[in-house]
Amino acid sequence: MRHTLSVLVENKPGVLSRVAGLFSGRGFNIESLTVAETLDPMVSHMTIVTRGNDQILEQITKQLNKLINVIKVVDFMDGDHVDREIALIKVNVKDDNRSELLSIIDIFRGKVVDVSSQSYIIEITGDEDKIAAIIDLVKPMGIKDVVRTGKVAMMRGGKSK
Repeated sequence: MRHTLSVLVENKPGVLSRVAGLFSGRGFNIESLTVAETLDPMVSHMTIVTRGNDQILEQITKQLNKLINVIKVVDFMDGDHVDREIALIKVNVKDDNRSELLSIIDIFRGKVVDVSSQSYIIEITGDEDKIAAIIDLVKPMGIKDVVRTGKVAMMRGGKSK
């Protein structure tokens, strides 16, 4: 089962390395990882996507909570949340597919962030299914490159991390 973890940590050197080391040292894979400062520059927020059954996730959570610089760990499987990802997609552009590509971008509420004579770079924000859907639609036009941020997530409503 896939899990998205929210991990609040002290914003100090080596914290990311210790968290990643915890996963690799126990043979767990990190599928996606995003890290950034919160409103408090002394605290960072990590969003980690991993796979495992409930026992494995319980073990991961307990081990994360034992790390000195970890403030709080939340598994988003336990609550209603919003998650998003950003992708930049470089697509071949020709005269015969330009209007179709622009229509697809408009339908997905994306935007063109760079234009050259041979390609567009598209920025798209959404859940994994939305990102996968636009990639599938523009693939026949010729994708030159794709870069994805990884998932970020937040609890809905009045709940905090």
